[in-house]
Amino acid sequence: MDAIECIKTRMSIRKFRPDPVPRDILINILETALRSPSYKNSQPWEAVLVSGEKKEELTGLLTGLLDKGIEPAPDLPEPGAWPPEIDARIKEHFSKRTTFLGIDVSQMKIYTKMAKLANFKFYGAPHAIFFLQDSSLTLWSILDMGMFAQSLMLAAHANGLGTVPQAFLTDYSQEIRSFLGVPDSKRLMLGMSIGYPDLGDRANSYRSKRVDVSDIMKWIE
Repeated sequence: MDAIECIKTRMSIRKFRPDPVPRDILINILETALRSPSYKNSQPWEAVLVSGEKKEELTGLLTGLLDKGIEPAPDLPEPGAWPPEIDARIKEHFSKRTTFLGIDVSQMKIYTKMAKLANFKFYGAPHAIFFLQDSSLTLWSILDMGMFAQSLMLAAHANGLGTVPQAFLTDYSQEIRSFLGVPDSKRLMLGMSIGYPDLGDRANSYRSKRVDVSDIMKWIE
């Protein structure tokens, strides 16, 4: 597919087939993502890919921490508030998506726990990727990481794979770093599930709305 089609048709996948992805395809996707731009060509990104039994062990670790009621401690704290116009978008998306999928959100604590469990099980994906940076890096490098992650998701989509970026996979950053053998000097930026999408599942039939160009662009001529 061409670049425009790839961008417009990419979506977050929340149900995967269990079939493992051949390593050469995963390497090709990562090599493509390495062409992402970065400040001064610093390339401030690292990644760890987890599969098979180790991924299942990690699921057990994360679900165990959740069941024990351990408070999340992500390296990048969750936003506490949003500007009104952004908050409205978030609430509209949440309402439409949960209604479409028939999800009961009357008990938010229960819903949140179930959502985290689905994340910690990687939505059934055969592989998970964790994105890391040296913790001494500045906000410029966070921007670079975002571009790297987007490039990886687009490369995956172009190869017939699906992805979903997951903030919940950073809830227990210290424990994840320890499990992955990553030093505490690294900052866990993002988790991502990757694999072949199960496009027949209803979870993958919802399409989120985007704002109009006029809502975000100011033209000066």
